[in-house]
Amino acid sequence: MIQLHDKHFVPFISAEEIEFAIINMAKQMDDDFFDDVPVFVGVLNGSFMVLSDLMKHYRGMCEVSFVKMASYEGTESTNEVKQLIGLNENLEGKTIVIVEDIVDTGNTIEELKAIFKEQKVKHLKIATLFLKPDVYKKDIKLDYVGIRIPNKFIVGFGLDYDGLGRNLKDIYQLAE
Repeated sequence: MIQLHDKHFVPFISAEEIEFAIINMAKQMDDDFFDDVPVFVGVLNGSFMVLSDLMKHYRGMCEVSFVKMASYEGTESTNEVKQLIGLNENLEGKTIVIVEDIVDTGNTIEELKAIFKEQKVKHLKIATLFLKPDVYKKDIKLDYVGIRIPNKFIVGFGLDYDGLGRNLKDIYQLAE
């Protein structure tokens, strides 16, 4: 058991299971992109470890970039605008693979898909290490899913609780 701030977490998914899932995702991508040079776009902050390990196992030629979502409050409480920080390259005509650490509700994926669609990309693929199928209700195909998990709060391997836990090599879930 570990403690982060005021909460306790118990071991949930080992580093070996994570590596196995990432290797499998990389193999699928090797097959899918054998004649293409995709741009892997990691969504910060959580995806940095996922994308790093994915690149160690992906054998094809590729480009790597990172973006961060920023929310801005408008003049009204319902007028929230999401903006992408860090997207400087021209992506028109390229194959893009959005790399997420975790997808739960899918709201971020929905925003990202809309933003990348405006970029006139050739193909848009979505990869996530973790998926919470119980809460994912969007009608957006996730092309690469590492591990399906129950709707539990998890930390480790890039995921945090109020800033702590991202550096853990295993995944821990909130103790009940």
